[in-house]
Amino acid sequence: MTTTAPIPVASQAAAANASRMPYGALITLMMMSFLLVTSEFLPNGVLTEMAEGLGITTGQAGQTVSITALAGLIVALVVGSLFPRLDRRTLLVWMALLGALSNFIVALAPAFWIILVARFLLGAALSTFWSMSISAASSIVGPARLGRALMFTSGGVSLATVAGVPVGVMLSNAFDWRVGFAIIGAALLLLAVALRFVLPVIPAATASSFGALGRALRHPGMALGLSGHVLVVLGHFAAYTYIRLALERVSDAQGAPISAGTVVTLLVLFGAGGLVGNFIIGLVVDRTYRLLSVVAPLIIAVSVLTVLAAPGALWAVGVAVTVWGACFASWLLIVNTWTGNKLPDQLEAGGSLVVVGFQAAIFLAAAGGGALSDLLGVPMLYSSAIVVLAVGSLLFGLSHRSRA
Repeated sequence: MTTTAPIPVASQAAAANASRMPYGALITLMMMSFLLVTSEFLPNGVLTEMAEGLGITTGQAGQTVSITALAGLIVALVVGSLFPRLDRRTLLVWMALLGALSNFIVALAPAFWIILVARFLLGAALSTFWSMSISAASSIVGPARLGRALMFTSGGVSLATVAGVPVGVMLSNAFDWRVGFAIIGAALLLLAVALRFVLPVIPAATASSFGALGRALRHPGMALGLSGHVLVVLGHFAAYTYIRLALERVSDAQGAPISAGTVVTLLVLFGAGGLVGNFIIGLVVDRTYRLLSVVAPLIIAVSVLTVLAAPGALWAVGVAVTVWGACFASWLLIVNTWTGNKLPDQLEAGGSLVVVGFQAAIFLAAAGGGALSDLLGVPMLYSSAIVVLAVGSLLFGLSHRSRA
């Protein structure tokens, strides 16, 4: 039978907080998630300004996001081996400082290649944070409320989608594109101080060496579930990367194409749905993560189908993108809770595997999705994403049937 054994608590913090949630520590983790994700996707909103300022093409400027994902994929595989015994609070402080350094370098760099190096450093900080998030949350609150604690870290992602990147873009438009990076860098610098004094000591769990990653992957149901995780993320990003093109097919009640302002409103609904969904699912995920891992991908698939098949029903598209945002914004929360319960004694290895799968799926979506969209159009791309999401849901269902 699949294990649901209690997750070991690595510090005294969980016992001390048995009757109350340590909100100060959890909010600092949420702010780290918020600032790092805002840093990751800020170039998306200022590509034109970056390209003009550096004398490069917008396509080259877009590589500032790709290089971050590449770094995340590499670092997730080796971070446990590089720091097998370092206290995880200290490691998170150093990653906040590394994120700050990356943003300061981008704000001051005179050449594009220096910016790429800085963005690689950001990817390392991001990947390390996500790889350690499960064990850090378990150490802070204990096993019974792991999902609720992870709600804070995934909530930072939703908050970055709704507010962080738009605010960064507004700052860049009001001043200069480099100013947005400098301000986020300063915020990360202050956060490093807060992490040092607010987080409890978090001893290293079982290190996520290559051997540990292999053992975790061989655990009954893990390979199936992680394959499903890759497909869910792949299906989402294949569709979401080109959501602007899909929304341009939508018409209003009079049959006229919707305005650019309406498109922006629909994208805001996606982010708002993410915030609400993350909160609601976070309250129940500890008890329902098995069900949610199967149902959430199917709901995303239905939402993508609605956007594709009902372009003449603006209200239906609005509901669909809101529900889509609610389910995917909570996906890391769901899959991390599943991993934490599946691998209670290999939290860091499990977290690293989740990050590797996430980054690999982004790469596949960027390469395959773009080619499919150019060759066959958005309808075929969205149809393919629906199938991929459904298969991902099926694999998760099968993973729950695996027996130790």
